[in-house]
This record gives sequence, C-alpha cells and structure tokens, in this order.
Amino acid sequence: MNDYVTYYGLTLIALVITLGAQFFISSTYSKYKKVKNKKELSGSEAARMILDKNGLEDVYVVETKGHLTDHYDPSRKVIRLSTEVFHNESIASVAVAAHECGHALQDKQGYTFMRIRSFLVPFVNIASYVGYFAIMIGVIASMLNLVWLGILMEVVILIFQIVTLPVEFDASRRALEEVDKLELLNKGELESGRKVLASAAMTYVASVLTAILELLRLILVYTDRD
Repeated sequence: MNDYVTYYGLTLIALVITLGAQFFISSTYSKYKKVKNKKELSGSEAARMILDKNGLEDVYVVETKGHLTDHYDPSRKVIRLSTEVFHNESIASVAVAAHECGHALQDKQGYTFMRIRSFLVPFVNIASYVGYFAIMIGVIASMLNLVWLGILMEVVILIFQIVTLPVEFDASRRALEEVDKLELLNKGELESGRKVLASAAMTYVASVLTAILELLRLILVYTDRD
C-alpha cells in the first residue's frame, strides 16, 4: 500500500509542477501581451534590430504557426516567431523575440552548453522513441533488462533537459542586455519583460523536476519487481 502511495504521489507531484509552470507562463504572457510597448515595436522588428546590431544580418526572422512556438533554428539560421509575437507590438512580443535572438548570439559565439545540447539532440530523438517503448515491451514480456534499457533512455533525456537550463537562462540574460542596450523597452517595460522571460524559464525548470520525479518513480517500481 505504501509503495502505491509513493508511486502515485510522485506522479501527482510531477503533474502539479507541470500544470503550475504552464499556468504561470500562460498568465504572465497573457498579461503582458496586452500591454503595448512605448516604441510600438513588433516582435519581428525588435528581433531584426537586435540581429543587425550584432552582425547577424544573415539570420532570417520568419512567422510560424501556433501559440508560443517561437524558436531559433541553428541549422538554418532562422528565428521563427509565432504569429502573435511576430506582429504584436507588446512588451511580451519584444521579450520573447529578444530571447530567440539570444540563442542566435549563443550560436554565433559558440556557447558551450548550446553546442553540447546540439550534440545530444540525435541521441535524445532516439531515446524519446525507444525509452517508453522498451519499458512497455519489457513489462509485457517480463524482460527486466529491456525495462532498464528504457530507464537508461530516460536518463539521456534528463541529461538533455539539464543541459538546456543554462542555455535558456543565458539566452534570457543576453536578451535583456540587448533590449536595455538598444533601448527597445524603457526601464519599467524592461522589468515586465524580465517577468515574461522568468516565467518561460520556469517551464524548463519544471521539465527537469518532473523528469527527475518520473525517473525516480520508474526506478522504485522496477527495483521492487527485480
């Protein structure tokens, strides 16, 4: 009975952390996407200014579908901004766009953790596909070695998420520095932009915590069965 309480308790904690982080970023972003910045800059305009001032004229800024699907593609040297961020002249749009520019600056300077993360991507893609599939087959076929292989794949994913943390925090730091230096937002707006980026960063922290809890749950479950 105690074992089940522990297993389901860990799952519940992980769920609360995930939902809490999602609520935090959604509420913060929703608040500041409604606040127009004084310079009336859209996310795409702010991104273009940051890139050009840092000698990254060859990095394109394009619109992409979805909500908060913004990302930097290092292989194509493209910043993709969601429709809302691309067009809106809000504090949130400038902050999010600047964050993606932070990744472009990392790429230009060969930021160590970004290089490590890029190196891990193909392994993570394999691990994401193999991990739970191996665990599921291992449980059905009573092959504990296969289960442990699946758990090992989950460790690979956790390592990737841990490496992602400094990448994201550093990108936000660079973003705020650029926004301040180029005066894209005034001091009050800059603090609001900091809140938007902090809420986004918490989703990555939440991902690491939930991954640790899930890994711990799997280890406890299959250590007891071993």
